[in-house]
Amino acid sequence: MSMIEVPDRSIRICADRGGTFCDVHASYPDPGNPNERKDIVVKLLSQDTANYADAPTEGIRRVLEIVTGETIPRGSVLDTSKIDYIRLSTTVATNALLERKGHRHALLITKGFKDLLLIGNQSRPRIFDLNIRRPSPLYSEVIEVDERVTLVGYTSDPKSEENAIQWNDDGSSIQRGYRGPGWDGEGNAEGPGDIVRGISGEAVRILKRPDLDLLRHDLQRLYDTGYRSLAIVLVHSYTFPEHEIQIGKLAREVGFTQVSESSQLLPMIKMVPRGVSSTADAYLTPILREYLDGFFHGFDTKLKDGRIKSPRVEFMGSDGGLLDLNNFSGLKSILSGPAGGVVGYALTSWDADRKYPIIGLDVGGTSTDVSRFDGRYEVVYETTTAGVTIQSPQLDINTVAAGGGSCLTFRNGLFLAGPESAGAQPGPACYRKGGPLAVTDANLLLGRLIPGYFPKIFGKSEKEPLDSEASRVAFEKVAKEINESHEINLDLDDIVYGFIKVANETMCRPIRALTEARGYSTGKHVLASFGGAGGQHACEIASLLGIKTILIHRYSSILSAYGLALADRAYELQEPSSAFYSAQTRRNLTVRLDKLTNDVKAELKRQGFEGDRVKVERMLNMRFEGTDTALMVLPNENDGDGTEDFEAAFRRVYKAEFGFLLDTKSIIVDDVKVRGIGKTFDHLGESVYSEIERLEKHSVTRDRADSTYSVYFDKVGRVADTPVFLLDSLVVGDEVTGPAMIIDNTQTIVIVPDARAVLTSKHLYITLGG
Repeated sequence: MSMIEVPDRSIRICADRGGTFCDVHASYPDPGNPNERKDIVVKLLSQDTANYADAPTEGIRRVLEIVTGETIPRGSVLDTSKIDYIRLSTTVATNALLERKGHRHALLITKGFKDLLLIGNQSRPRIFDLNIRRPSPLYSEVIEVDERVTLVGYTSDPKSEENAIQWNDDGSSIQRGYRGPGWDGEGNAEGPGDIVRGISGEAVRILKRPDLDLLRHDLQRLYDTGYRSLAIVLVHSYTFPEHEIQIGKLAREVGFTQVSESSQLLPMIKMVPRGVSSTADAYLTPILREYLDGFFHGFDTKLKDGRIKSPRVEFMGSDGGLLDLNNFSGLKSILSGPAGGVVGYALTSWDADRKYPIIGLDVGGTSTDVSRFDGRYEVVYETTTAGVTIQSPQLDINTVAAGGGSCLTFRNGLFLAGPESAGAQPGPACYRKGGPLAVTDANLLLGRLIPGYFPKIFGKSEKEPLDSEASRVAFEKVAKEINESHEINLDLDDIVYGFIKVANETMCRPIRALTEARGYSTGKHVLASFGGAGGQHACEIASLLGIKTILIHRYSSILSAYGLALADRAYELQEPSSAFYSAQTRRNLTVRLDKLTNDVKAELKRQGFEGDRVKVERMLNMRFEGTDTALMVLPNENDGDGTEDFEAAFRRVYKAEFGFLLDTKSIIVDDVKVRGIGKTFDHLGESVYSEIERLEKHSVTRDRADSTYSVYFDKVGRVADTPVFLLDSLVVGDEVTGPAMIIDNTQTIVIVPDARAVLTSKHLYITLGG
């Protein structure tokens, strides 16, 4: 290799480690034109223990070899002097949760609540099952802490403001005690105990403080039996965290390396989801730290020292924002992998003027992730993953177990696609490792994957092409079984395509849940398809849903990695509240929002973002009195008086979500939240829609095809001479009419009959229906 002079801190690397493939996108200054940047794409198997220990490290090693021209032996410590940043999204924590391979930990909980997380919230997701199998709790042992605090007064007191404790101007001393039902007639509350003001503004009565000497003995016993991780969940700690903080400090003194205090993770009301979230964090964060420690061992020490002149390492959080190492945890990484793809399609497909809503379809090797973008990321605060209900901000992503690696089986007269997956090891039958029949095998036999164009990374040598013969042998065996159970004989193509139709319908299901089930017309959306297998299914899925426009980004097969390059740094703070929303409390809530805003801006400034590179979102978590469904509300300029009118914004959001309003009910604010966003880029350029309007289109003739191939299409059958175009040989404005295939180094895109695909500067713009 010839050596290339590369400036220090100039290579930007983004790596997305998925269930089957690890995708790496990198950019560096063009040696011929330093003002422009050149892109590199590397795709490798997520697991290949015979050849490398860690896929992202191996991908970065390959990038450094390509850019510098040096030969870097596998396993050597990588020099990071040329790297500006590394951004990672990882499924390590997600897989540990799905496979129940997290870290052994103990739960410390208020005495009397030992079984609370086991009892849960009484939900019965499979109410008609005769043999209910509840997921086992994540913790291994429970220690009851003999402490107790309670709130003064009671919920929904019609005279709560009149009866409540009145505080002096200093906010901590009492002017007048509680005077409502249950008052003991002599003290400041319903009984004895110190009274303090909680973070939410509620009065907290301390019935019993924890005995730290006794707790030290219990913690030492846990430590001596091998525990190194703890979850601490105490009653009302969302507003009074003092006891949790004391116990957490004591646990660290004893030697525990991971202490997850529920009040510090997400101080929200509802003890069950707060408690389960804490146990999930204690269960997953040590596994994530072990993985990251191994990752950092592959690089020199500059990567982790955190200095201004050292390369940065950033991680994708579940809410679509980048986090530094100090703020990244197991709880915040549950959706780390899919979040990068959402950011990628949202920022490359959205047009702020036209405002076409977008559905993101990420068809990966193991699963399909579906989300919706309408100008803002849709975030949910409570999700259930693998039977574990977690309270943490996450992008609203629906996942189904149908992807390129989904196993195809015939059982009880039914064609089944998934939920089992072939994974990366051994992979589908065509991967030359003795794997099961999968969706990839079906696409291969239908001609939708061409071995000659597909990366030759298979077999023991990592240099062999896809094995179509292995797929054919496996399918003929299934076809024989199917035809023996049917009166009519189906040919092989019909059987193979039958499995594809089942997989396509499975992928459509979560899209309908995000659109039709919420009152949105599916057909009015644009489908942004990405993921390694997205291009093979996009046209047929759009047709099933009545969608006419499909966008496939130039880097769609690695869009989760590309999205990392576009993502913003995020930092947020949240505090509980218990105030009724009114003209009087609005002023106090604004003061609290202002304080959190200053704290968020200070932290982002520490991370290198200030001035116009910082955008702040101020939100209140609001609900009608007497209901338990709170909505996180972000006002816009059209709400009410246009000056952060949260009441008008809440009514707008509530009406859109539920279709009615409870006009006679007061509005309660449960939480105050500020999210700061540090912008990492200035402008993404012209939108694809305005570009397509001004483009002069020219039809591509068949003689420009690189080859022809026999491809199977629905309702048409085999088209023996389907033209195969190379994406790199097409120019902006070229229009390809289906049936056709468009291929580059990382993806195969199937253009069905009557569809047209126009190449723009960054997308394939596909229109269905002529």
